[in-house]
Amino acid sequence: MSELPSEMAVEDSRAATIVARESGLERSLRPAQLAMLGLGSTIGTGLFLGSAIAVKLAGPAVILSFVAGALIALPMMWALAEMAAAHPTAGSFGLYAEMYLHPWAGFAIRLTYWLCMMVVVGSEVVAASIYCKLWSAKTPAWVWIALFSVLILYVNTIHIGNLGTFEYWLSLVKVVTILAFLVLGSAWLFGIGFPKVGFANYTAYGGFLPHGWSGVGLGVILGLFSFFGIEVVGSTAGEAANPKEAVPKALRSTVATLILFYVAGLALVVGIVPWKQIDMGASPFVRVFQTVGIPAASHIMNFVVLTAALSSAVANLYFAARLAFSLARAGYLTRTLGRLNKKGMPIVAVLVSGAGMVPAMVLSKFFPDSLFVSMIAVSTFGALFAWLMTLVTHLAFRRHHHRQARPYLRFGPAGPWASLAGLLAVLAVMLSTWWVPGFRIMLGAGVPWLALLTVCYFVWRRNYPRTPGLGE
Repeated sequence: MSELPSEMAVEDSRAATIVARESGLERSLRPAQLAMLGLGSTIGTGLFLGSAIAVKLAGPAVILSFVAGALIALPMMWALAEMAAAHPTAGSFGLYAEMYLHPWAGFAIRLTYWLCMMVVVGSEVVAASIYCKLWSAKTPAWVWIALFSVLILYVNTIHIGNLGTFEYWLSLVKVVTILAFLVLGSAWLFGIGFPKVGFANYTAYGGFLPHGWSGVGLGVILGLFSFFGIEVVGSTAGEAANPKEAVPKALRSTVATLILFYVAGLALVVGIVPWKQIDMGASPFVRVFQTVGIPAASHIMNFVVLTAALSSAVANLYFAARLAFSLARAGYLTRTLGRLNKKGMPIVAVLVSGAGMVPAMVLSKFFPDSLFVSMIAVSTFGALFAWLMTLVTHLAFRRHHHRQARPYLRFGPAGPWASLAGLLAVLAVMLSTWWVPGFRIMLGAGVPWLALLTVCYFVWRRNYPRTPGLGE
C-alpha cells in the first residue's frame, strides 16, 4: 500500500533537509570533466602498478580476473547512477546510506572511506616515487613524495573549474597513451609492422591457469581494485552543471572505457611479456616496451604512468575532501571542514584529507619494498565496504520508490537481482583477501575498526541530535 500524501510530504521534506546541508559548492563541472575525473581516479596504480600483483597471482588468466572485476563493477555503476540522478550531492553514496538505511550507515561509510582515501592518495604518491626510480635511482623516495604532495594539494585548492580542466588534460594523456598502447600492442602480437610475438606466452609458462582457478579468484581482488574510483563520479554530482543527466552518462562512459582498457590492455601485456618476468619493480606496461626493445618508448610510457598516478591522486584527494565536507556538514566532524572559501572550495577539508601523504613520505624510508602493497590492502577495505553498503542502499532505494509508486531513472535491470548478485560478489572478494599475501591486514584491521566506529557513533548520538533517514 502506498503512503498517504501527508507522509510523503514529510519524507520529501526530510530528504530535502538532508540534501540541503551540502549546498554552497559551485556547480561548474562539465560532462567531459566529470568523466575524466572518474578515469583520473581509477586509471592509476591499480592498472599500471597494482596489476603486476594480479599477474603474479593468476598468470595469463589475469584476463579472467579483470573480466570478473568488470562484472562486479557494473551493478555498482547502475546503483550509483540511479541514486545520483535522484539526489545529486557531494556526499554521494554516504548520504544515500544515511537517507535510505540509517544515519549510522552514512556516518560509517563516509568516515571509513574518507580515511581510506587518505591512504589511497598516499599510495599514489608512493607509486609516483617508484616510477621516478627509472630516471633517478639514487634520489630518496621521500623527496619525490614531498614534491608531488605539494603539487597535488595546490591543484585541489584552486577553482573547481580549473581543477576540472587540469584533471581533464592530465587524464587525457593516459587515455590517449593507452589507446596507442592497444594499437601498437596488437601490432606486436599479430606481427603487423613488427616481428610477430604470437600467442605462445599465454600457455608457455605453466599454462593459461598456472595457479588454477584459485589464482583467478584471488586476482579478482586486484581486478576489482582497479575499478575503485568510479565512486568519484557520484561525488561530482554536487559540483556538476547538469548532474541528473551528466553524472549517469559519465558513470556509463567511465565504466565502459575501463573495461576496454583493463581487459584488452592486460591481455596484451601477458601476451607480449612472459608473466613470470613481471614484478613489482616497474609497471608491466613499461616492461612491455623494454621487452620489444624500444628504450625511448619505455621512458615515455614511464612518464605516462607517472602522470597517471598524479592524476589519480588529484582526483582521489578531491573525493576525500568532499567526503570530509559532507561529514562536517552532517555534524560528524568539526564545522571547519565544512566551510567554503570565496571560490566555493573546501580548503580546510582538502588540507586535512591530504594528511595521508605525510606518513607515506615517512614510511617510505623504512618500508620501501612493502609499503605500496600494504597501503593498497588498507584502502581496499574502505572501497569494498563502500561498495557493499552502496549496493545494500540501492536495494532500499528501489524498495522505497516502488512502495511510494514514484518514478526514478532506471539504469540497471529491473528487480533486485543485479544488486544482490553484486552484493554477494563483493562479500566473496572481501573474504578472499584473507588468503592474498599482504592483504590479510585488510580484514584484521577492518573488522575491529568498524566495531570501534559503531561504539563511537552511538556515544556521539547520545549527545547530539540526528536527522532520521528515509528508511526509518
